[in-house]
Amino acid sequence: QVQFVESGGGLVQPGGSLRLSCKAPRTILSVWWTLDITWYRQFPGKQRELVASITRDGTTNYADSVKGRFTISRDNSKRTVFLQMNSLRSEDTASYYCNHAGGVSWGQGTQVTVSS
Repeated sequence: QVQFVESGGGLVQPGGSLRLSCKAPRTILSVWWTLDITWYRQFPGKQRELVASITRDGTTNYADSVKGRFTISRDNSKRTVFLQMNSLRSEDTASYYCNHAGGVSWGQGTQVTVSS
């Protein structure tokens, strides 16, 4: 089972920016480049929801609520997918997770708190 390591969260004021990182373990180095990766977020008491995804060839997809504000990208040489979050709003406050398509094992996530 593959567990990714999420990082980069924190406390930021409304309108601010954060860059999240999703690092894949070295054990999947040989197949990393074939994986479609998705960022999810989870609000307290709610199920995880899709935020953004990126395919092996770089095709991206975003939830309507983050379009124009968030950008997903990947650096295959670093086994890392990034989520650049700009113009953050209080409603973006959540725990953020990443996973590959079909992944069932989850990492610790990273907490994003948007508050003045």
